[in-house]
Amino acid sequence: MRFVLAIVAFVLAAVMIVLGIAQRTILLEPAFTSLSSTVTGDTKYTVIDPSALSASSGSQTINVRGDGLIFLTYGRSDDVAAWIGDDAYATVALSKKTGQLTSTVTEAAVPVTADAASGETATPDAASATIVNPAGSDLWLDEYSGTDSVTTTLTLPEGISVLVASDGVAPAPASIRLSWASDNSTPWAGPLLAGGALLLLAGLVLYLLALLHLRRSRRPRRNLPRGPRMPRLPRAPRPKAIKASQITASRRGINRRVAIVPMILVSGLALSGCSADLWPDFSPTNTSTSTGTGAATATPTPQSTGSVEAAAELPPPAVTVSQLETIMSEISAISADADTNLNTETIATRFTGPALEQRLANYKIRAVDPAVAPLSALPGAPLTFTLPQQTNSWPRVVMTVIQDENDPSIPTMAVILKQESPRANYLVDYLFALEQSAHVPKVAPAIVGAPAIAPDNKLLLMPPNQLAAAYADILVKGEASPSYGLFESDGDNFRIQVADLNAAKIAALPSTASIDFAAAAGSDEAVALATNDSGSIVAVSMTETETVKPVDAGATVGPAADALATKALSGITTTAKGFQNTYRDQLLFYVPTAGSSDKIVLLGFAQGLITSAELP
Repeated sequence: MRFVLAIVAFVLAAVMIVLGIAQRTILLEPAFTSLSSTVTGDTKYTVIDPSALSASSGSQTINVRGDGLIFLTYGRSDDVAAWIGDDAYATVALSKKTGQLTSTVTEAAVPVTADAASGETATPDAASATIVNPAGSDLWLDEYSGTDSVTTTLTLPEGISVLVASDGVAPAPASIRLSWASDNSTPWAGPLLAGGALLLLAGLVLYLLALLHLRRSRRPRRNLPRGPRMPRLPRAPRPKAIKASQITASRRGINRRVAIVPMILVSGLALSGCSADLWPDFSPTNTSTSTGTGAATATPTPQSTGSVEAAAELPPPAVTVSQLETIMSEISAISADADTNLNTETIATRFTGPALEQRLANYKIRAVDPAVAPLSALPGAPLTFTLPQQTNSWPRVVMTVIQDENDPSIPTMAVILKQESPRANYLVDYLFALEQSAHVPKVAPAIVGAPAIAPDNKLLLMPPNQLAAAYADILVKGEASPSYGLFESDGDNFRIQVADLNAAKIAALPSTASIDFAAAAGSDEAVALATNDSGSIVAVSMTETETVKPVDAGATVGPAADALATKALSGITTTAKGFQNTYRDQLLFYVPTAGSSDKIVLLGFAQGLITSAELP
């Protein structure tokens, strides 16, 4: 019976060990699942659809091959489609029928115009259309480039597409391969190997016990009847002593050692395969999912089901925080170079509106008189406040605050950026120094964003497009202005600064001259983003002018001795006609909701001389 049990144990051990080894060899699933597609045609852009990216679970390894330059980037599917616009492009998607990647080409949408005289239709030459290189666009969450081949591994969620191109002129690379890491773990290989080793050990023990039992059963039994007494035989000669080196193991000993060897080998194999993919995982399943590299698809945890549905219907934020950090870093580097070299062309690639106007005037002044100080540098980090607009369309607006707590000499800057179209980059439209006592109201998190407020919105204490004119009236009339009671005067350092400067200019003016001050709303569009309390953060521009004239016939006037900027811009020292200085002001306000008892608060401002000219 012991031999039978030993044989059964040996057979079961062999079966388990063979199965365990087979799971890690001939039965092992491939480590990767791959799908390939070859794009036909000569389109300049290829879009990898989200359906292709999610053909299998896990991270996507994207390999693109072609001749020459290869550019690969990813972004929101709507942004990728908006950037391509009416250009021809290829789409790589997953076929639900075959489970393979398919490639389709969408032809360019050529606008048709009608000839007013003949009534005939004409199509413009498609070859004359300007092809724009997608590299460097502010829409992308990340981008990669290389020559002949580019491979990257990403974890992209739903709603993200990949754009493949060359340089926007040459056709996009044709060979695209997507791979996903497969779960080829064998959780029962470890138990099978370990169980087989234990059964082998048990079989060996049973075998040894059976041999021992058999040996004992063959010994002479006691109490046997005695036979006739045999005569004593002569004593045999005493054998010689045997040296230890002459001793050899018996055949039975060799067989036992040979039986132990496979047990040791299998046990070592089982113990050496203690990696996690060889054993079943009984830990609780982690249900959290990754949102992917650079993809800001997370939403805040709502308090109710209604909040979930409402959040799902909201447009996405214009940018993610990581996108904006990259954008601001680039803008900071460009502005630093332009400020140093007085490069008007470089600064115009990232500045617009009143922010650009102030810098161009400063460059002009410093080109004439290097003693004039430059404007405050624009740092690129850290971003302590980010408020993107909720939108799927253009133009798009983003507000951010940059504050370096480790360097108090750098003022806290508030920046309003605007993107006019998908193929345009974000430009600095407004740039303010925040008031030290400014308290920015609570706003939605950056992953949600805030809706833009229409310039003529009447649900605020004052419509955004009326703010600049009302504040200009306060600067000129003071408490006599009808709008004086709507604006908070405490902590408004801009009013104090303007009043002090005007008083100093009046005091320095000779008796033969007069000076007049005026202020009016600027021509720039007001930018407004909603706050959590139904109020709004509003950016506007304002124009201040000072006109100096002689009061006596034959008298002359000129800039003050310390007015270096005025002399540099006007080029005059004295004039009998007089001169006028124009300042551009950038103002950032918080405007409460209509009916609120709170007042409109100035959050930040910037002022700069933009023109100085002799009166006609």
